[in-house]
Amino acid sequence: MSEWKEYKLGDVLNLKRGYDLPSQNRSYGSIPIFSSSGITDYHNTAMKDGPGVITGRYGTIGKVFYTENPYWPLNTTLYVQDFKGNYPKFIFYFLQGLDLEKYSDKSAVPGINRNELHKEFVKLPPLLEQQAISSILSNLDDKIDLLHHQNKTIEQLAETLFRQWFIEEAEEKWQSKPLKEVCEIINGFAFKSIDYRIEGKIIIRTMNFKNGFIDLSDVVFISLEDALNYQKYHLKRFDFLLVMVGASIGKFVIVTSDVLPALQNQNMWNFRTFGKLPQHYLNFAIRTIIIENLNSASGSAREFFQKGQFYKLHLPIPEQNKLNTFNSIVEEY
Repeated sequence: MSEWKEYKLGDVLNLKRGYDLPSQNRSYGSIPIFSSSGITDYHNTAMKDGPGVITGRYGTIGKVFYTENPYWPLNTTLYVQDFKGNYPKFIFYFLQGLDLEKYSDKSAVPGINRNELHKEFVKLPPLLEQQAISSILSNLDDKIDLLHHQNKTIEQLAETLFRQWFIEEAEEKWQSKPLKEVCEIINGFAFKSIDYRIEGKIIIRTMNFKNGFIDLSDVVFISLEDALNYQKYHLKRFDFLLVMVGASIGKFVIVTSDVLPALQNQNMWNFRTFGKLPQHYLNFAIRTIIIENLNSASGSAREFFQKGQFYKLHLPIPEQNKLNTFNSIVEEY
């Protein structure tokens, strides 16, 4: 490996503020408009040619976006105006490794101070090594996307089977029981940020619910010693987590082994079966029978789900043999 050399960030790239484009001035086209949270609209005119690397200046800070095509960076973003001979895709990955939030100023509406960011000392490899690193990371990203697609396909197969067996072919003789008789709804704990550590046991927060999966790219930890005091909030494989308050209300994920060991933070419920009812049946029943048909409850300040309301909702309970067969099939998936 070649020696990585130290530079000021401003010597290897130049970040520039994006451009204002009010919604009334937009004409729909194929050009993506990037805000601080990614592509939020399209326009018929590009402000910059690709490749482009964009990050949030105000609003969502810390996320970095890449495009090969022409684009429009909004004024809430910073974009790389000049790569100064460096490989754009490498710069995209490199900026993701910087703690961009620490360059945010302390005003009422914090934003990245690009002049301070340009002064930061960084180490970069030569161009050929940048290209090699980018190729490896791009291949990994492609494999992750493929796995997500495969997981989604398998999940859809299981959901199709559930709908056929337990909704389309439902039998009148099946019992119906309220949730309070078949499962426990467990609240998360409001861990304090002062207790976060750089390693230990993962705390799953609602911000980690992304596209039906638990995203581990931005997690916090609690020490192993402190985690012993919160045994009630330790997650198990196949636990069903549902956001029950706030902007993400209704989002849900199923805990997989790759996120464990982990603990459950607040603003989400964990649905865990009492025993006889298989967990896989409970998970699919909640998402396809309850969540799809439940009208959001509203509180005095913001929307939320009430636990008492959920406990009163009924699920059909087929014969045990059919439940066990479904559970075995999904387990195999």
